[in-house]
Amino acid sequence: MRRFSRVGLLATLVLAALSVLAVVVGTAGSGKLVGISWVAFFAMALAAPLGVRTKDGTAGVLVWGYGLAAGAMVTSAAVFLVPQAIGQHPQWGGFGVAFGLLAGFGSHTIGHRLAHMDLPMDRTVAELTAHAFSAGAIIGIIYGNMPELGPLLGLSIVSHKGPAGYAAARRLVSADRDASVLLLPATGVGIAGIASSMIALPAAGAIRGLVFGFAAGVFLHVAMDFLPRCEIGSEIHDLLSVTGDAHALLDRLRIHAVASTSLGGLAVLLAWLVIA
Repeated sequence: MRRFSRVGLLATLVLAALSVLAVVVGTAGSGKLVGISWVAFFAMALAAPLGVRTKDGTAGVLVWGYGLAAGAMVTSAAVFLVPQAIGQHPQWGGFGVAFGLLAGFGSHTIGHRLAHMDLPMDRTVAELTAHAFSAGAIIGIIYGNMPELGPLLGLSIVSHKGPAGYAAARRLVSADRDASVLLLPATGVGIAGIASSMIALPAAGAIRGLVFGFAAGVFLHVAMDFLPRCEIGSEIHDLLSVTGDAHALLDRLRIHAVASTSLGGLAVLLAWLVIA
């Protein structure tokens, strides 16, 4: 029987303590940020057991999970963050979007380097943890400086935690590792987000445009990373558990990928129309 991750349990307790502190202090936007933090936590924490139980994997589940999340993230970043960045300063906001996209691309190099390092934890967990804390820091700064921003953006951004937890749990189980360690990256958004929400940006439009644009660029890159890629050799292809013509199966999954990403974007539009 595998031991329950003490690191994951400790991280969960830290998130709970920070959440209580944020609610007690009652800073602007803290309630929404705490809610987003726990949605991110439960999305990954509850999806992980599903990945553990699904021994053979279900490619269709991952296509729809990734697609819905990617569509929601692309739409939310484009609708809620890009206009904010450009509105603060057109040029610096645009530079921020470009820098964020490039930074996201560069993060792949860091992830590749992690694959060749002797880390005290699984590489998948290390990458997810680094990603969660960096995304949480950006979300915290955004909501700390734009308390009027609704929760829809944050919820859309963390929607990928579910399919990411599902896929990571499958990889851990296949390597005979304990999936409960995923509680660590599950808490990353909340811990980093609540802490970074205390950072006050200068009032200068150029700086705020650059920061908000950078956030938009990073999240757009993350969203594109989660677009379901149904190619031979891809993660989706490796999850196919049925025999037959792989090309025909992947062609069907490509249609599902387009449908799921479109529905993810449409869900954000409908939600915005309801709450606007």
